[in-house]
Amino acid sequence: MAIIKCPECGHQISDRAPICPSCGVKIANQITTCPQCGEVFFKDLRRCPRCQHLNMDYQNGISQSEEEETTPTDNPTSLSENGEQPSPKQPNKKKKTTSLLIGFFIAIAICCGGYYFYSQAQHNQEKEAYAFALASSDPIVLQDYLDRFKNAPTAHRDSILSHLSALQSMDREWTDALVSNSKTALQNYIDQHPDSPHKAEALRKIDSIDWVSVSMAHTLDAYQVYLEDHPNGAYVDMAKDGIKRINAATVQPEERAMISNLFRQYFQYIDQKDAEGLSSLMNPIISSFLGKSDANKNDVVLFLHKLYREDVASMNWHLLNDFKIEKKEIGDEEYEYSVNFSVNQDIEKVDNTQTSNHYRVKAKVNPDDKITEFNMTRIIQ
Repeated sequence: MAIIKCPECGHQISDRAPICPSCGVKIANQITTCPQCGEVFFKDLRRCPRCQHLNMDYQNGISQSEEEETTPTDNPTSLSENGEQPSPKQPNKKKKTTSLLIGFFIAIAICCGGYYFYSQAQHNQEKEAYAFALASSDPIVLQDYLDRFKNAPTAHRDSILSHLSALQSMDREWTDALVSNSKTALQNYIDQHPDSPHKAEALRKIDSIDWVSVSMAHTLDAYQVYLEDHPNGAYVDMAKDGIKRINAATVQPEERAMISNLFRQYFQYIDQKDAEGLSSLMNPIISSFLGKSDANKNDVVLFLHKLYREDVASMNWHLLNDFKIEKKEIGDEEYEYSVNFSVNQDIEKVDNTQTSNHYRVKAKVNPDDKITEFNMTRIIQ
């Protein structure tokens, strides 16, 4: 026994099987093997269907049939017992018809199954594409769905068409806002379409428009407002540099107050004869002190002692608050201040006489709020 392929349907079967279980065709004693190529085919074929080699079984079958036809019977004219000639034996066609019907229904079932699975796959593919397109904000994706699934459910196509129309309208509004180069138009677009794919670009455009206005204003308030409105803007570093430049060139109110308090305290310590307090306001090395270069705190104490001569009972210094302050950046956000101001000196002597003097002061203050230079010029009035 050998396993062969059914010549009719190609399924593997035994060469001794009476019929093919798949298509129902008769197998046993009905097939032969081509000696030339090994193809299995029916004996009633004249030639091998593959290589066209003559089928010897077919020739043998014809010869045998011819001999049977020419051999006379013992009683060719014999009649049946009832005097009638027996009818010739009819071939059994019933089984062959049944086999063909079985094969036909199997083929129909296969076709139906294939169509079902194909339709199901197409349906699933359409559902996935629909969900993806519905969630997309790219008009190309939506148009691709409409082109690929022309037979999709009407509800799906209508939904995608509506979505596509909304996106196209949004794109037109974006183009109008972009061309206008208006912060108001761009902000309105963002408010109306918070999920637009153009939102990031609109924000960048607004950032640029605001920066142009800020750089033209070049004020401390303008830079501060920009940093508050655009903490992650493209021009944050430039805004900070602008603030630094303004601070470097402009004496702020708090800086003016610091300078005023420093020199008011300076002259109060002189009034109080407080050498230690006076020295605490000075830098350890004073570049110029009353005309002396590279002075130190001892020179300051000596100055205090010289002021209080034997005939001086007390004195009072009065600032005229006419400060002129210039500012210079000497480090990263560190500034040196050059100060000019006027001061009056009232002296009470031991003989109860009074004397007044007027001075012009030039001084410098470092970033640590210490006096690094101090010179006075007496003004004759």
